[in-house]
Parts: sequence; structure tokens; C-alpha cells
Amino acid sequence: MRRDDQIKLGVFLHQAGYHEGAWRDPSVPANGGVDFEHHAHLATIAESAAFHFVFLADHLSVAEPDDASIARVSRNERFEPITLLSALSSRTQRIGLVATASTTYNQPYHLARMFASLDHLSQGRAAWNIVTSGSRFEAPNFGDRELPDHEIRYSLAREFVEVVKGLWDSWEDDAFIRDKQSGIFADITKLHLLNHRGNYLSVRGPLNIARPPQGYPVLVQAGASDTGIQFGAEFGEVIFTAEPSLDTGKQFYAALKARARALGREDDQVLIMPGIIPIAGRTKQEASEKLKKLQSYTHIDVAIGAADRWLGSVTDLRSMNLDSLVPKSLPQTNFIQSRQKVLLDLAAREKLTWRQLVRLVSDSHGHLMVVGTPDEIANVMVDTFDQRAADGFNVLPATVPDGLKDFVELVVPELRRRGKFRSGYSGQTLRENLGLKRPLNRFTQAGISSR
Repeated sequence: MRRDDQIKLGVFLHQAGYHEGAWRDPSVPANGGVDFEHHAHLATIAESAAFHFVFLADHLSVAEPDDASIARVSRNERFEPITLLSALSSRTQRIGLVATASTTYNQPYHLARMFASLDHLSQGRAAWNIVTSGSRFEAPNFGDRELPDHEIRYSLAREFVEVVKGLWDSWEDDAFIRDKQSGIFADITKLHLLNHRGNYLSVRGPLNIARPPQGYPVLVQAGASDTGIQFGAEFGEVIFTAEPSLDTGKQFYAALKARARALGREDDQVLIMPGIIPIAGRTKQEASEKLKKLQSYTHIDVAIGAADRWLGSVTDLRSMNLDSLVPKSLPQTNFIQSRQKVLLDLAAREKLTWRQLVRLVSDSHGHLMVVGTPDEIANVMVDTFDQRAADGFNVLPATVPDGLKDFVELVVPELRRRGKFRSGYSGQTLRENLGLKRPLNRFTQAGISSR
């Protein structure tokens, strides 16, 4: 199917901004992580610019490896995503609401019910960013000594997502007739029990809320290991990935689309939206000064802690000669395998020292960073889109609100001038605005009886 010729845009909402030093910037609210009005302001800015969605990441633990880095980061004071987005649904009208939730340390019934509720509250704007927990500190919070093996986590995730989708299909779209005269509230011929018995999960159903307005909230996926790519090809409708170069982005795009196509999926129903960190200035020098200022705010303990985490916690960077070259390989991690590979490939390609890689991680975490004028940033985005390395981007402002305002006021008009980004919303639901089809109910599609 022909691809839409316009770029899709999401914005990654971090309470301070994506750069590790962001919270120390004078323009950033120090208590932004627990300031609802701050988040509402950011969502309003994005909605006024017709962004497709806001995106919230999540971890089920404090993720830093030691007290030195814990003491200097702001990310450990923030709202739980579904709770925050439920509140934001009342302060926004059209923008999509993407919440991250783990399949490793949640129950399908809970998540199915919460995301269905968010979809109803927002009139069809909810999305689930599906992750398998990737931090070694999450396991002890749920009674485990260590995370399950990477492959087991994905195997569980497949079954988990199928169960959640089945629960969303518990009721047909018109099952709740609410007829006061007859006294019949629900037509039970349109009620379906899941009765799932699998390798990991046992769930009867039905869900005690009506089918979501979108059928299913939009399914987002962010894994890029080989297993993650296959999972995305099977389930993902929006794919969030880190691709710091055009060549690797094109390879990832082609590989994932080919796998999805082999599974019978249409290209325009799997949208690949890599992260981009735009630092915009009216001149190149102004943009560079913004980055230098953020780098000056980033303590070495924070930078090393971030690099350790994104490399999969398989190194002891504090004992390393930081001026030595990064090796081509490290022990395989059981945590975030795709990001370790992205960073090692980048280090090999650029012949980086450990010190340079640590700085790069604190700046971008391995995502594409563009520091320059609005024209330069738009050039990179349009070129990446036109060369089929992306269907859109998840914008990761280095600071908020100023970094987001810079992008909206400087870069968005340039994208519109080139005819590459819309000026308003075309539909009510997130699916409508992304061009994604509303899924049919599995039970009615298969002609299965209710009991």
C-alpha cells in the first residue's frame, strides 16, 4: 500500500528533558517530575502543533547502579504513566496518549482493564508501549533475584499480548444496550469468555469494561534485538527505535517491514518512528552552545551510570581507562540487548574512546541527535523519511519546556513549508490520526458463540 507522504510525530515526555544534565538547566522546573501542570503544559504545546502523540517511558525500579549516580539524577521522582495520562486525557482533546507498561511484572487483566479505561476516558486516544523489563533492579521488587532470560521474557510477552487483546474482545462493540424499559443492560449473546490456558498464563475473563473505542489501544513496541524485531513485526503498530545513522536506519526499516510483510501485514500498518533529539538554534553556533551548556551540567558519575545501564551492566566503567578505545564486543547482556549493539556499532564505526562514548550516551542514549538550525534539522528528518529509514519520529527534547518550544516554533514550520507535516488533526482517535485500521473482534470475526 502507498505510504502517506507526511511525517508522523510523537514527543517523548521526560520531566526535565532527554539530556542527562537537563534538570539543572535554569529553564527547567526542578520538581517537574511530580508537577501535573508542567506535564499538562507540555502536552498542550505538543497538541497545539498537531503532534500525533505524547509518549511516557517507565521503569519499575530505581535504575542507576550506585549511590553516586542516584544522587544526581532527576528521573527517580516521576508519575506512573497510566495514572498521569488518565489525568492528561481531561486536559487534551486530540493528541494520542502512549504509556509504557511491562509484560514481565504486570498481570494481563490489570493492564487490559487500565488501558481500556484510558481509551474510554480519552475517547480513543490510548496506546500501549509494550516492553519486557530490562533493568536488573526490577526483579527484586517483585520477588525475583534476577530477571528471567531475555528469550523467556519475549516468549511471555507474546502470550501476554494475545491474552490482553482477547480480553479487549470480551464484549462486542454493541453488547451494552442499556435498555431501561426492558431492564436489560447487556446482551449476553455478545459476551465472550477468553478461557486462556497457556505456557505462562491462565486467564478466564471476561473484562469488566466495554470494548475500547479503538477496538484495541494502539500497540507500540520498542525492542530492536533480533527477537525484538520479530516481536515488533508480529504485534507492533508503531515501532520506537534508536537509529543514530541513516544507513543503519534504512537496514532496520527494511528488515522489520519485510518480516511484517511475511506475516501478512501491510506496510502502512507498521509505522517505524525512531527517536530524534533536535537541539535547534537560529544559528549553528547558538545550537552548539545549548548542547555545551547541558554537557557542563552533567556530572561524570551520572554519565558513567547512564553508560553502564545502556551498555547492559556488563562493564565496570569506573575502573576503566576512559581514554582507551571501546572494544568491538562486550559480554552479551540479559537486559537491553538492542541498545548495547547500537552503541558498540557506533563506537566501532567512529573509533570512539570510552570517554567519548560515555559523553555520547549522556547526550543522546544512542538516538539520532541533530544540533543545528531549523533548516538543518528539517533536512535530516526529511532525508531520513524520504530514504525510508523512518515513517516519522519520536521527538526527544533535550530540555522541556524550552527544547520542545524550540522544535515547535522553529522546526515544525519548516517541515510544513516542505509539505511534510500536517497543520491539524484529521480524526478523533489515535488510530484515525495515524492511519491505522480498527481491529475486528476476534470472536465475531471467527463466528464463535458467546459461551
